[in-house]
Amino acid sequence: MNEVQGPTPAGTSRPYRSLAEALRAHRIPEENHDFIVAVTAAVGTTAYIDRGRYIEALRRDGAALHIGRTYTNGFTEDEQVLVGGRALPLLPSEGRAPYFYVNHPSTLPGAPARPKRTTAARASAPAAPRTPKATPREERDYGVCDVCFMVKNAAGKCGCDD
Repeated sequence: MNEVQGPTPAGTSRPYRSLAEALRAHRIPEENHDFIVAVTAAVGTTAYIDRGRYIEALRRDGAALHIGRTYTNGFTEDEQVLVGGRALPLLPSEGRAPYFYVNHPSTLPGAPARPKRTTAARASAPAAPRTPKATPREERDYGVCDVCFMVKNAAGKCGCDD
């Protein structure tokens, strides 16, 4: 798991008013929101900051958590995070040693797929037949003028014929 460190690409960082606002802004899948709320509550986060590719969750004690789309990083080796009465399996971080991370449930094998959204207009409208994709045409060679050595156009003329 590689992770880019530092502020946003523009060099700025902005705080979020709540974790829910941060999760929506980073488009983290909704099926992970309850899990992330439970993790941040278990470790005691106090503030959330936009860092571009991840959300930085500041803690009362310890290193800040980095919440990405598929992971939460920043746990120590001896830390035990309990969510739903069970300890989370922590994996060593490649990009942020000596910390550990946990995968979000929707990224695990066997996780339920995200439900597809359907709108009433899309569901009631009949499917339009698809037109075949245009294939690129072969470029034609109209020859080269013997006088000015310009490429002739489709009419067989060049710049010196004018």
